[in-house]
Amino acid sequence: MLKSQYLQKVYASVSQRYKDQPEFMQAVEEFFDSMDSLVEKEPNIEKFAIMERIVEPERTIKFRVTWTDDSGKIQVNRAMRVQFNSAIGPYKGGIRFAPNVNESICKFLGFEQTFKNSLTGLPMGGAKGGADFDPNGKSDNEIMTFCQSFMSELYQHVGPNYDVPAGDFGVGAREIGYMFGFYKKIVNQWNGVFTSKGLASGGSLGRPEATGYGVCYFAQEMLKAYRNDGFKGKRIIISGAGKVGWMAASKATELGAKVIAMSDFSGVIHDENGIDLDLLLELSKTNTVVMDKYRNTHPEAIFNPDTKSIWNIKCDIAMPCATQNEIYLESAKALVENGCWMVVEGANMPTTLDATRYFIDHGILFAPGKASNAGGVAVSGLEMTQNAMHIGWTFAEVDAKLKEIMAGIFKKADDAAMKYTGTHNLVAGANIAGFLKVYQAMLEQGTL
Repeated sequence: MLKSQYLQKVYASVSQRYKDQPEFMQAVEEFFDSMDSLVEKEPNIEKFAIMERIVEPERTIKFRVTWTDDSGKIQVNRAMRVQFNSAIGPYKGGIRFAPNVNESICKFLGFEQTFKNSLTGLPMGGAKGGADFDPNGKSDNEIMTFCQSFMSELYQHVGPNYDVPAGDFGVGAREIGYMFGFYKKIVNQWNGVFTSKGLASGGSLGRPEATGYGVCYFAQEMLKAYRNDGFKGKRIIISGAGKVGWMAASKATELGAKVIAMSDFSGVIHDENGIDLDLLLELSKTNTVVMDKYRNTHPEAIFNPDTKSIWNIKCDIAMPCATQNEIYLESAKALVENGCWMVVEGANMPTTLDATRYFIDHGILFAPGKASNAGGVAVSGLEMTQNAMHIGWTFAEVDAKLKEIMAGIFKKADDAAMKYTGTHNLVAGANIAGFLKVYQAMLEQGTL
C-alpha cells in the first residue's frame, strides 16, 4: 500500500486509464512502490508533475505491416514503436517480433528501458517496439520481406541521434541486418541507427554475449558485497536456453559454478553432473526442440515437459532468463523452500510482484532485471559509440567496459537502496537510482 497521497492519486488515475494493460501497470506499480520513500524528500517531483509525465510515453507510433509470403498470399500484421522518454539521450530500446506483442508489453518494456538505460551511465533514453509477427517457421525470404515492409514505415521515426533500435525477442542479427539494409537504401546514408548488427555491418564484438555475461557480472558484485564470496561451487538453475540463458550459463560455468538445470519452451533438463553446454549449443543448431534430445547422450539427466518444474529444483542461485512473469508466488515459495538464496533476473520482469515481494520479505538476495540484465543495452551503447567514431574495439576491450558498467550499476543501486530505504533492497535501489538522473534532466529541460 502506497503511503504517499500524491502517488496514490497518480496511480489511481493511471490504473483507471490503462486497466486493459496489465504488464504496463505491473511495471508502474513496482516503480511506485520504490518511489514511496523518495517523493516526500523531493517535493519538486509533485510540484512539476514528474510522475504524471514519466508514466506517459512521449510518443507512440502504430502502423500496419503488409507483406507477401512465399505462397503469394498477402499478410497483415500490427506494429508499433513506443518512444517513452528522451530526457537523458536519444530513445534506445529493442524491437520484438512475437505473436503476443501489444501496446501493454511495448509500454512496460519501454518504461523499464528508461531506467535501465539511465543506470548504465550512458546517454540513452527509453523506447521499445515490435510487431505481432512470428518469425518461427518463416523462410529467410519471408522474414526479409516482412522486415523491409516494417522499415518502410519505421524509418521516418528513427535515427542515430533520435531513436536507435536494437534486437530483442525474435529479432537477432539477421532481422536487424534486413532492417538496417532497407533503412540505408531509403535514407541513402550509412549511420549507426541500429545496434545488435552483424560484425560486417558495424556491429560490436561482445554484443551477443553481453546480456548473459552482464547478469553474471552483476551477480558477482552481489556475491562479493553481501557474502564475501564468488561463483565457485554454486548450484545454478537457468530458465530459457536462448542467447541470454546460454551465455549466462557459459559465463557462470567459467566462473566456477555448476549449472544443474536449464529450460526452453519444450521443458526442463536437470543434470546434477552439470549441464553439457556444448551439447546444448550443438543441438540448438539442428533442432527446434533440444531439451528432450539431451538425454540421448546423457541418460542420467531428467527431462520434465513442464517448464515451471525448474523452480522446484534445489539450487543456490536462480536466473530467470526466459520471459516476463515466469516466476509466480507458488514458484517463489518452492525456490525458498528448496534452499535458493539468490535470484538474479536475466529477462525483463520475469518475476511477478507477489513473488518479488515474497523473495524480499524472506531475505533472498534479489537482482531486478532493470539492473542485472542491463549488459545488453550497455554494449549497444558502446556499439553506438564505435559507430559514431568509426572505430571498433576488441572483444577484451568491450568485455572490460561491460564489467565496469555492471559494477557501476550495482554500486548505484545498492547506494541508493541504503540511502533511501536503509536496506540492500536492490529493487528499490535500482528504481530510485535510475529515476534520479531522468528526474534531474526533466527538471533542467522544463515542462514541455
